[in-house]
Amino acid sequence: MLGLFRSRKSSREHWDQAYARGGPAGVGWYQTQPRISHELIAETGIGREARIIDVGGGASTLVDSLLDAGYQNVTVLDLSPQSITYAKERLGERAGKVTWIEADATTFRFQESVDLWHDRAVFHFLTDAADRQRYIEVLKQTLRPAGHLIISTFGPKAPPKCCNLPVMRYTSESLSQEFGEGFQLQSVREETHMTPTGVPQQFIYCRFRMKEGSGKNSARSGESADR
Repeated sequence: MLGLFRSRKSSREHWDQAYARGGPAGVGWYQTQPRISHELIAETGIGREARIIDVGGGASTLVDSLLDAGYQNVTVLDLSPQSITYAKERLGERAGKVTWIEADATTFRFQESVDLWHDRAVFHFLTDAADRQRYIEVLKQTLRPAGHLIISTFGPKAPPKCCNLPVMRYTSESLSQEFGEGFQLQSVREETHMTPTGVPQQFIYCRFRMKEGSGKNSARSGESADR
């Protein structure tokens, strides 16, 4: 357990340092406009009152886009406190409309279920099968029955590393296998993202619907969210 604690602490420091070096717009995955994510969320047809969580959202501008569109229950979870600080500063007074959680997505226990779980560029950093299984267990405990999962990872033509860390690369088929029969694939998008330094990265976006009875929906939390 002590080794796990050290690993999580090291990860937090790694991401804080990445943001400190170049700011939010300097990290490789930064987007000024998260167009595909927003379009896939709109495709689900969820209402503006639906509960949405952006896992690894940190300094992402997706939260801005969702608030602009009138979504009322948005949560951002990130391991890096620095990334959350950047996002709050950018949003100003609107930051108070968002629930902010500084935590690890593979271990956090949520107090309430969500209607939509969004993740762009977290899952592919989970190179250990046990970490991926923990992530999926948390997802199943948190997503409401028939809820929506939008997940984006490096595709098979993407670089093998990001931010000096190894990553997993997926196709829509291999992502479907990871999440299992309880998640039905609804749509797939592909994007060539250019990093701030001009390196192309292939991203695969998959929108899933969790089948009725597949989730545990027994979310509990031992941590409090900073709203």
